[in-house]
Amino acid sequence: MKVLTVNLGRPQPVPYTDQAQGVTGIDKKPADGPVRVAAPGPKGTGASGLAGDAVCDLRHHGGDEQAVYAFAREDLDDWERELGRSLANGCFGENLTTRGLDVSGALIGERWRVGAELVLEVTSGRIPCRTFQGHLGERSWVRRFTRKAVTGAYLRVIEPGEIRSGDPVEIVHRPDHGVTAAMEFRATTTERELLPRLLAAGGALHAEALAQARKYVAQQRG
Repeated sequence: MKVLTVNLGRPQPVPYTDQAQGVTGIDKKPADGPVRVAAPGPKGTGASGLAGDAVCDLRHHGGDEQAVYAFAREDLDDWERELGRSLANGCFGENLTTRGLDVSGALIGERWRVGAELVLEVTSGRIPCRTFQGHLGERSWVRRFTRKAVTGAYLRVIEPGEIRSGDPVEIVHRPDHGVTAAMEFRATTTERELLPRLLAAGGALHAEALAQARKYVAQQRG
């Protein structure tokens, strides 16, 4: 299990975002050297957890619970076959392109040690957006990505550290509740009946998903 590439984005003007300045950092490229990773601060003010990585729309992206985004190279390969085109590492906007990890199947609260210092914790799956669709240029991409539900995983920073492409990944903690990033995604998008099951992940769950699950349960009881 390892990180194939650590990917960083730069602000670029595009016609397909509703970000106020019309820019996005979704098109990420592999970094040449080491990258420092630390908790960026709360959503709305904190951006990316990776030094030098642009998060342009702080309304929906960045912050402590979405500090790092990981996606498996194996899943990019699967999309390559389905779409009939090449997909470079970082093209899904992921900071970490991994090999040997079931990223979408990672458990909420699962912890990874990346390199010698960095420890990350899985918080949720990734919700596709208009910018993602515009960046890839694939028709009905949001619907296709949602239907497949191979989401990758957002992670928070537990212990900061420096990482680089090729670093090993070790799973140092795996909860026993069975709530995966993919399940969280399905529960908060297309299968709301799964929302009560998310509560088993407790405080490790992305705060917005946890609030959504609690609200759903309260409504069902009421």
